[in-house]
Amino acid sequence: MKKTQTPRKTLAAGITRVLKRLHYPLDVMLLCVRWYVAYSLSLRNLEEMMAERGIEVDHSTVHRWVIKLVPLFEKTFRKHKQPVGKSWRMDETYIKVKGQWKYLYRAVDKAGQTIDFLFRAKRDKVAARRFFEKSIAQNGVPETVTIDKSGSNLAALHAVNAERETPITIRQVKYLNNVVEQDHRAIKRITRPMLGFKDFHCARVILSGVELMHMLKKGQMKCRGETPLSPAQQFYSLVS
Repeated sequence: MKKTQTPRKTLAAGITRVLKRLHYPLDVMLLCVRWYVAYSLSLRNLEEMMAERGIEVDHSTVHRWVIKLVPLFEKTFRKHKQPVGKSWRMDETYIKVKGQWKYLYRAVDKAGQTIDFLFRAKRDKVAARRFFEKSIAQNGVPETVTIDKSGSNLAALHAVNAERETPITIRQVKYLNNVVEQDHRAIKRITRPMLGFKDFHCARVILSGVELMHMLKKGQMKCRGETPLSPAQQFYSLVS
């Protein structure tokens, strides 16, 4: 098996603590986690692919790696995320957990760069407001937010504006939201082979990994040096 180019000199403290409880080579764990959140693969696909490379790893072990490591990667990525635009397009899409639909709130700017995301059990004003507050805290205040005809999203934005001296401009223009609706497809394409989630917490973590890899593919991470890094190299750099 060809070795992956992963950093070996220094590891982030959080990664080091987790690795003490995960008894596999770092290269193998990172490769499996990256493939799972980057491509349309099931956990059993990964188990078979590793077996073909002479590495015995159970699909449940790969799942444990994903749940343990992805939150650490996302936390590091947030520190290096590129600034986004001030014109946001916001919408929610549906993800099934234990046979029931849950809601992934997402927003992109007019250039298609991911602003933020939030997975919630309900689709209502409270969930939408929590999404806007989280997104603003992480990315700054937008000048405009474009939404669909959702009453709960509109009510949430009005509640956010009620606490601001300068209100955010709200637009309800469906065709302007095509960019975020198209962007949903990239996330759904990765999650489809997962055949639905069995646990809300696990779904939230895995979706954050899928969103993270999607942002890396879109070049949303600040990278040191003049030579551009591939999405895979950017992903591996998150452990250092």
